[in-house]
Amino acid sequence: MKIIKNALGYFSKSELVLWSSSLLFIIISFMLFDRENYLTLAASAVGATSLIFCAKGNPIGQILMIIFSVMYGIISYTFAYYGEMITYLGMTAPMAVFAFISWIKNPYNGNKSEVEINNLKKSEIIFMIFLALIVTLGFYFILDIFNTSNLILSTVSVTTSFIAVYLTFRRSEYYAIAYAANDVVLIFLWILAAFSDTSYISVIICFIMFLVNDLYGFINWSRIRSRQQKNISLYNVEA
Repeated sequence: MKIIKNALGYFSKSELVLWSSSLLFIIISFMLFDRENYLTLAASAVGATSLIFCAKGNPIGQILMIIFSVMYGIISYTFAYYGEMITYLGMTAPMAVFAFISWIKNPYNGNKSEVEINNLKKSEIIFMIFLALIVTLGFYFILDIFNTSNLILSTVSVTTSFIAVYLTFRRSEYYAIAYAANDVVLIFLWILAAFSDTSYISVIICFIMFLVNDLYGFINWSRIRSRQQKNISLYNVEA
């Protein structure tokens, strides 16, 4: 009971509303359009919970992201979205491990439940874009060999996913914007899949909720960054 009370106290009321409403929409969409693929329901719930922890800069979010990546990789395989499967199993999950280590090693003022936000230099941003172009080009040919469904969109998803996991690892608040862009791509991908199987509508709803959560993540990380920088300024003045 105490653990639940502490957990509820950790999140703001708006965060609890966002999390609970995300789960509610996910469950309702599952009951309306699926009712069979419980892995989809479980993955969606884990993913939504991951995002609310990530929005707080809490490393627990990365542990949940690893679990979600494995589940989502399996779901993607069922519709021959090999790009999604390879991306999440071969890139997102491993990078979430590195991100977890990075977040644990860089707590804000010793608070392990909040990561210290990093400011990227222009040179690193250029380097990231260069890597993203290489990854995009390489994956395009790999996915083409596997006869991946909706090849162009699947390739774009790889690009946005790579940028998102890189920024997450580097502790930049713009990770959430990259994930939001990826959510938009995935919404279109699964809309196309839903034309063949309406059960995938529940996956569409899942990523719509992920989009809302990622946008909140960017807003909250911007607030956290401002607070952290303000505290550093105050410390320097006092020193």
